[in-house]
Amino acid sequence: MDATPLYDLSPALRLALMGLTLAAGPLAWVWVRHAGTSPARRLRALTLLTLFLTFDLVVFGAFTRLTDSGLGCPDWPGCYGNASPTGAHAEIAAAQADMPTGPVTHTKAWIEMVHRYLATTVGVLITALALGTWSQRRRGVAVHPAWAIATFAWVCVQGAFGALTVTMKLFPAIVTLHLLGGVLLLVLLRRQAADYAFALDGHAPARIGIATRRLLWAGFALLWLQVALGGWVSTNYAVLACSDFPQCQGSWWPAMDLPQGFELWRELGLTATGQPIDFAALTAIHYVHRLAAYLVLTVLGLLAWRLHREGVHRPARWMGALLLAQLLTGLSNIVLGWPLLAAVAHTGGAAALLVVMTGVLCETRAAALPRARSASGNTVEATA
Repeated sequence: MDATPLYDLSPALRLALMGLTLAAGPLAWVWVRHAGTSPARRLRALTLLTLFLTFDLVVFGAFTRLTDSGLGCPDWPGCYGNASPTGAHAEIAAAQADMPTGPVTHTKAWIEMVHRYLATTVGVLITALALGTWSQRRRGVAVHPAWAIATFAWVCVQGAFGALTVTMKLFPAIVTLHLLGGVLLLVLLRRQAADYAFALDGHAPARIGIATRRLLWAGFALLWLQVALGGWVSTNYAVLACSDFPQCQGSWWPAMDLPQGFELWRELGLTATGQPIDFAALTAIHYVHRLAAYLVLTVLGLLAWRLHREGVHRPARWMGALLLAQLLTGLSNIVLGWPLLAAVAHTGGAAALLVVMTGVLCETRAAALPRARSASGNTVEATA
């Protein structure tokens, strides 16, 4: 019987010290790079750097999941009670000898622990942002600390999801929530970056049409749903349930078990009653994500076109490029048998789309469209 405790907090202090040490690098870089500027401008630079590192964390988290390294160290927060796989060499070697392609190998243990080190580093940086933003607010800088504090609170919740991902043995609902939580951190940090742009640069929001603003919110909600569906596909290993396109298993409507496929609270590969999940359920998970992708591509493509017409050019171009990349990587996952590079890029593209759309939401405001005069002298609403 495996006597490894689920929660081993003995290496927690060493792991925290590792995070502090690693975070010292970005903090020192921001301090030196922006020496002579105001503390608020250094905080803005730190916000952008933390946003970049958090994006790296989300992508590396996808890499960890897709290489089956999520249980590379089967306890938490350390690895067999150690702060690194080096101290757990004997235990990892024994597990790898017992199951050479199993969840615990030396390579997978290092991948898992590097993910934890990066997560700890991001946690330290977010804590520094919360403390710094609160301090600057008391000194009169017009950036409210509410978003920074909310981000700090959420990174603590995200750490709990990370622990549950390991201790609940890759429970699909928990792994999917962990992915969504990481993307939410990106959204919160992007909001903070927008606040600093307004406060420090006098950056005024762009004005877009009321209908475009509504379409932006609708597209944002649909994209969140699609990310959740994509996470559900990945965590249930349902990508290969359909290996042809545009049909699935040679049909436009393959045999699917929707209730079983979207039974949320169950173990990996099993139903809620403990029976092996049917292939029809995996097909349902995959095909619903694919059908939703058609809707999301249509809505966001229309949104990018409207934003470009109304003068919001740069985000519109980013959206168009990312949508094309998502289409190509999604197709590659299907027809090339889920290659690692395409799968990781697909997760990164979805996260990048949410960051871009968050920026548009923060940096635009709805306004009535200008009205032009027709040839007959009547006023009509402009279309651009």
